[in-house]
Amino acid sequence: MRVKICGITQPEQGKAIATEGATALGFICVPSSPRYVSAAQIRAVVTQLPENIDNIGVFANSTVDEIAQTVADSGLTGVQLHGDESTDFCYQVRQSLPKVEIIKALRIRSLEDFELAATYTTSVNTLLLDAYHPQQLGGTGKTLDWNMLQQFSPSCPWFLAGGLTPDNIVEALNQVQPSGIDLSSGVERAPGDKDLDKVAQLFARLRAKTQLDG
Repeated sequence: MRVKICGITQPEQGKAIATEGATALGFICVPSSPRYVSAAQIRAVVTQLPENIDNIGVFANSTVDEIAQTVADSGLTGVQLHGDESTDFCYQVRQSLPKVEIIKALRIRSLEDFELAATYTTSVNTLLLDAYHPQQLGGTGKTLDWNMLQQFSPSCPWFLAGGLTPDNIVEALNQVQPSGIDLSSGVERAPGDKDLDKVAQLFARLRAKTQLDG
């Protein structure tokens, strides 16, 4: 299972989290976010990481050209679209960046949102389901209704996000079977400042669950 830790801002923390077992790091490319990092800051982290780590930039309502420029300048291997992007826009980004993983994040409020999610499966590589918040795009600490997700089985891989922490991750994964998980505020001291003790706790619990499931 993929494990993505999002909202990385510091090179030494990014390297430590990758060493701990993360398969992907997320970088917030939305200037209004408290976790925002520039392309140069992303590159400073990426250059310290093993080659097998996915480096994913999170964008919201950017242009195709802006996204492509940031990818070129930073060394990102994936793009997460976390705004109001249409299926057509997602397809344009995918055509523009054929070697880059395109992830569409959707904020889930009701069962109807799952039908919307299904419409994106042909225009992106991966989906990400996050909790809905009226003002914030992500990193809110709010959890999804995991019961509602039990029937979710899209035709592409998907990440579970939204309020995941070391304390609730086992409970979440006992109810839902995503392709990957995405954590941000659940392993932080403050926005963009990761708590490496919590990160270690997360991976310890994931390893224990894997052994238990055997």
